[in-house]
Amino acid sequence: MTVFSGPMLAPFIGGFIDMSYLGWRWTEYITAIMGFFGLALCLLFLEETYPPIILVQKAADLRRRTKNWGIHAKQEEIEVDFHELVEKNLSRPLRMLVSEPIVLALSIYMGFVYGLLYLLLAFYPIVFQGVYGFNEGVGGLPFLGIIVGQILACTYMIILQSGYNRKLQANNNVPIPEWRLPPVIVGGVAFAIGVFWFGCSGHDSSVHWIVPSVSGIFTRFGIMAIFLQSLNYLIDAYLIVAASAIAANTFLRSLAGAGFPLFARQMILGMGTQWAGTLLGCVAIVLIPVPICFTLGVQRFERRVHLLQRFQRQMQQMFLRARAI
Repeated sequence: MTVFSGPMLAPFIGGFIDMSYLGWRWTEYITAIMGFFGLALCLLFLEETYPPIILVQKAADLRRRTKNWGIHAKQEEIEVDFHELVEKNLSRPLRMLVSEPIVLALSIYMGFVYGLLYLLLAFYPIVFQGVYGFNEGVGGLPFLGIIVGQILACTYMIILQSGYNRKLQANNNVPIPEWRLPPVIVGGVAFAIGVFWFGCSGHDSSVHWIVPSVSGIFTRFGIMAIFLQSLNYLIDAYLIVAASAIAANTFLRSLAGAGFPLFARQMILGMGTQWAGTLLGCVAIVLIPVPICFTLGVQRFERRVHLLQRFQRQMQQMFLRARAI
């Protein structure tokens, strides 16, 4: 909530600050003050939670108190090897990105969703300030519709989580990654609806401004549902190397998040609000089948395993009958 609310709250807060006597420089001063305050809180209150490092600290404390310099933690025996660091922290995520179809497909999907989130920062001012004539501050208020969609998505996830926990307990706490995918499918549909809605309603000032504003509820609901559950899916699917899968995903979607705003204004003004929204909506529809394919593929695999197990049981029964005869 906090990570994704920031970019959506910033436009109208920054707009009102810029319009006030403070001027645009205070948008930077306030951010710097908050950043230094957060840094101070981290320095004062943030504690180490990584177990190997905690053991190293405990071992050092025991050495000081007992004067037994032979006490040490297992982590202290590990030598940091530059080649290993490069292989695990840099090359493995990149290799997974190009060699793992699941990581690549979900990264492309999430990259498009993440990039569109930042593209909206250019799309909304063009519509609400350009088409409807709002000022900088008021023109950023329609982003509140996106935040409402985010709250609804998080509420939806919380409701689903109780059912997921019951299934997990019934399966001896063994996670099945595909249990995470139904919300991604729902989110993909809502996301496409929201993009189409915004593109079709935001090009004409005769349409009331509330109509394109409400579309943000669907867009943001879809983004949150896709984003959160796709990350959970990667974690459940890759377990011990989940950090590398997440790193590969983060690499690609960060490229999209940085790249989309570079061409957003030129695309929207060149194509027009309606057709730019239609193009983005079409891409969103094309990507909806990604989680569906994962689900169907696993279901086919499970059916084949079930048929194979049934065939093996039948063969065993025939063997036992033949042996009895």
